Amino acid sequence: MKPAGDISAPWRVPLLLLAFASLFAGIGAGLARLGWPVPAADLAALHGPLMASGFFGTVISLERAVALRQRWAYAAPLLSGLATLASIVAAPVAVAPALATAGSAVMLAASAVVVRRQRELFTLTLAIGAASWAVGNALWLGGRPVYAAVPWWIAFLVLTIAGERLELSRFLPPSPIAKRVFAALVAVLLGGVTVSLFTRPAGTLALGIALTGLALWLMRQDVARRTVKTSGLTRFIAICLLSGYVWLALAGASILLAGGLGMGGTAYDAALHAVMLGFVFSMVFGHAPIIIPAVLRVAVPYSPYFYAPLALLHGSLVIRLAGDWMGFPPWRAWGGALNGVALLAFVLATASAVIRGALRPAAKARPDG
Repeated sequence: MKPAGDISAPWRVPLLLLAFASLFAGIGAGLARLGWPVPAADLAALHGPLMASGFFGTVISLERAVALRQRWAYAAPLLSGLATLASIVAAPVAVAPALATAGSAVMLAASAVVVRRQRELFTLTLAIGAASWAVGNALWLGGRPVYAAVPWWIAFLVLTIAGERLELSRFLPPSPIAKRVFAALVAVLLGGVTVSLFTRPAGTLALGIALTGLALWLMRQDVARRTVKTSGLTRFIAICLLSGYVWLALAGASILLAGGLGMGGTAYDAALHAVMLGFVFSMVFGHAPIIIPAVLRVAVPYSPYFYAPLALLHGSLVIRLAGDWMGFPPWRAWGGALNGVALLAFVLATASAVIRGALRPAAKARPDG
């Protein structure tokens, strides 16, 4: 029975479909940026907003609305998803960022409600992440180049994931000192992205320090370092998490070695995709079997096939980053194409699991003979 004020699972399906529309459009736009002849060439300049705000923003705000159980909170994924549609249909240039900014403002309000209900470090971290999404979208709406919004979108995703992992750390509670270190790293990250608005090298260097520090903190504190010794879905999730933390550390180190997160070029591509693909999508792969049942009330039974998209994601990202670091564009292009294949394989694996989960009760209900 759905709580009063919430919406039923079937009404959430269109919102999730809007998120996947963003994902597919973003993949096509990314391939176009790499020089592949795809129909989404007109969206190439919107690859970043489609992925960071359109896909991740819609999914995360939908998850937040489900947790809050208030109808008004669903305006966040709706507006964010409509921003993607506005981009696809080539609406006037300000429409998509305006819708995305409005959606992120709603999620920030929802996050503030959560903080008021439960004053904890993890809820504050999630709220700061939501605020970072809103700032990044506001910069996009204000006509700033996408690269100016990117540090804020990185902060949104990294803080959201770090806050959620901190929430789950009650099974292996961090010490008071560890919590203070976490809070200090969040402060460095927030300070870095703020400074990046005025002096990009110094600000993004602080961002690189924070990303590296958070990666090391999560590797040390996350319960995944214990659950990886188990089996089945629990082990798969742990492997996704731990491998994602490696990519986050690599992204931070790449930013530091490059002297900051630039405004394009191979070093920018390497650091950005180490975060967005290596870290964030590893988290998505690992959490999908938990999030989808919570949002749609459908089962996502575990399958060893889940490892195939994960392995392809990591392998293709190694190829892409090697092409960046070696200055070899074909590797970067092929790595990027295989990144897209990995994401599509993940969607197919998840859809297949949902279908298996739906058919399993029917199979059990059939009489023998």
